[in-house]
Parts: sequence; C-alpha cells; structure tokens
Amino acid sequence: MAGIVGVVWYTTKHDDGGSSGAGGQDIAGLIDYRTTHPDWLERDHKPSGEKIQYPMVPAAGGPHHPVWMRCAGDVYTEPVDEGNAVHSLEHGAVWITYRPGLAAGEVEKLAKKVRNQDFMLMSPYVGQSSAISLQAWGYQLRVESAGDSRVDAFIKAYRETATMEAGVPCSNGVTSSDASAEPTATG
Repeated sequence: MAGIVGVVWYTTKHDDGGSSGAGGQDIAGLIDYRTTHPDWLERDHKPSGEKIQYPMVPAAGGPHHPVWMRCAGDVYTEPVDEGNAVHSLEHGAVWITYRPGLAAGEVEKLAKKVRNQDFMLMSPYVGQSSAISLQAWGYQLRVESAGDSRVDAFIKAYRETATMEAGVPCSNGVTSSDASAEPTATG
C-alpha cells in the first residue's frame, strides 16, 4: 500500500507536463504562457554564450543554453546569464528577479524565501518593468513588494511542479555568469 501511495504522490508532484502546478491559476496577475503562447516555450538548446532574444522579460521559458544556473537556494547579487537561468526553469526552479536598486530590506525578504530551498534562485535583472518578477517554466508573476502574499503562493504552486524534466536536479550547474562553464557536478 505504501508503495502505491508513493507512486501516486510522485506522479502528481512530478508530472512532466507541469499540470500539477495548475493550483496557481487562481493567483491574481498570473501570466500563463503555456496557455497564451505555448510557441514561445520551445526547449531547444542554443550554443553557450549565444544571446537569446525572449518575447517576455524576464524570460519564463523558451530556448536556453545547455548549462543551467545552480538553483539550490542560490542568491546571486549580480545578473545571471538568462539562457542558463531559463534552463534552471526547465528543471523545475522558480527564478525570482528584482530590479537593481530595490531596497535592501525587500531584497533580504526575497532572499529568505530562496536560501536553503532547492529549485530556487534569485538575481537582479536590469530592465524589468516591475520591482519583482517570479518565473517558473511557462508562468510569470510581477509584483511590487516582497511581502505580497502572491509571492509565496507562486512558489508553492510552481516550484518543482512546473518542471519539463522531472527528477533532474538543480543542485549542480554554474554559479557565475560564465555561460561556457561546466556544471559544478554531474547529474
């Protein structure tokens, strides 16, 4: 019996299509590119270092570099390679971005939501329209405050469940903006 329950839990939580993340559909302001623009979410690998143009800012899916950003609770203080971050989304990560110059207290509130949480990363993002933006594969939410309750709702709904590659880790990957670097571990 325990084995059956385990299989049901795993398949519900790790559905390859991310449908188990549908619980976030009632989050006000949620942008669902899976429904509105599935054509933007191709999963092709582009050469490392190649500049990829995304139709959404920041990117919430689409072509990406072959190496991903480590997304094991990593808080990056400098912008990261967008093509690597998008690959992290494919693995099931939530990428929180914030406009440079955001108050230090707001950045720290976000960092507390990310640190020590697998399948999470955050970084500043130059040129985004909102103070804070959250991305999971095919989903995006823009907010103005780290205290907005929708931040936690988005993380709960889409962290790991929006994956396109169930079971692939986030604990390895590059930890710098060097898009040509190799992952820090294999897996």
